[in-house]
Amino acid sequence: MRYLKTIVAMAAVIATLSPLATSADENVQLGPRPFFLVEDMAPSELKTALQQCASGPFYKTDFAIGHRGAALQFPEHTQQAYQAGAKMGAGIVECDVTFTKDKELVCRHSQCDLHTTTNILATPLAANCSVPPNFASATPFANVQCCTSDITVAEFKSLKGKMDAGNPNAKTVAEYMDATPNFRTDLYAGNGILMTHKESIELFKKLGVKMTPELKAPSVAMPFKGFTQQEYAAKMLREYKQAGVAPSNVFPQSFNLEDIRYWIAHNPNFGKQAVFLEDLNVPADIPAAIARIPTLVADGVKIVAPPTWALVTLDEHNAIVPSEYALAIKASGLKIITWTLERSGLLKDGGGYYYQSVTDAIKTDGDTMVLLDVLAKDVGVIGVFSDWSATVTYYANCMGLK
Repeated sequence: MRYLKTIVAMAAVIATLSPLATSADENVQLGPRPFFLVEDMAPSELKTALQQCASGPFYKTDFAIGHRGAALQFPEHTQQAYQAGAKMGAGIVECDVTFTKDKELVCRHSQCDLHTTTNILATPLAANCSVPPNFASATPFANVQCCTSDITVAEFKSLKGKMDAGNPNAKTVAEYMDATPNFRTDLYAGNGILMTHKESIELFKKLGVKMTPELKAPSVAMPFKGFTQQEYAAKMLREYKQAGVAPSNVFPQSFNLEDIRYWIAHNPNFGKQAVFLEDLNVPADIPAAIARIPTLVADGVKIVAPPTWALVTLDEHNAIVPSEYALAIKASGLKIITWTLERSGLLKDGGGYYYQSVTDAIKTDGDTMVLLDVLAKDVGVIGVFSDWSATVTYYANCMGLK
């Protein structure tokens, strides 16, 4: 019954939206996937509530964060991926930030992922790679590594984005590049336009979305040609200031607590929305994360972002509920963002990394919506990173979340 009441409340929220907000969101399009997920759910009160939202209206929401754009089907951190994420209602879109040989900031998930996320190996720039293919070896691509710091920004812009994948056992470049996981697709990977950080800012302004740049850990020794970690952190925020972006529209992120502390101390207007990303891989990492909470609060951190699995567990009835860690974060007053929905492929085998704490309760793709509901209603997250933001948009719109 609570879900039906929520839908009524949602209608009231939508009615209060300003004409400007409504017109700006008229072009939000979700496609079939959210509807497929809802229909794939086991019968429940939640499913019934979500089914009643099938006719919309659908609007942009900050609860949906475009993770690397729309990486489920578009090459991550490309213009096309960013546009797709925004089209599906993401109110916030992410550019992971790293730097080139000439110290220009660009959007890549890792400083050294060009061999898997671009066509660099099929271009003459392959010779610039830190570890180029070794064709004298039986497995020439086993150790290949191509970094943004190996090339200039002009060279970076000459590349094309592709779906993130590589076959280390390949014998040829074509075989290496033809490795996209079967739950993704290459249908939209023909012309992935790479973006500098500055270009992403201008695109996000045009798309009318907020921005969440993540300062990526350098893969090269710092300082890099005199470029220090603090200068790197400062340059990222400086590009928002130069572009006239209000601090309230930026959520800078880092896994490095020193970066967060630097922003809070030297760029407090931006630092108050800085997001500390918790790097948690297995349940054994959780006690240290709980112990770290008082330090985060004392440092002035306001938002923490753990992976989805760390925030949930199973109760005695095999139902998904908030974890001890989630409850500890809430008790501290910290706000929570989480990552990453729609990154697990088919869920019939339990969902893998992002569902590891609740695997026994995950049976179908529709359980994506069950996890999302617990994260929103019981854990109380304020935003969810997703590789396909339409899923989160559908849920948020249905539940009246802005």
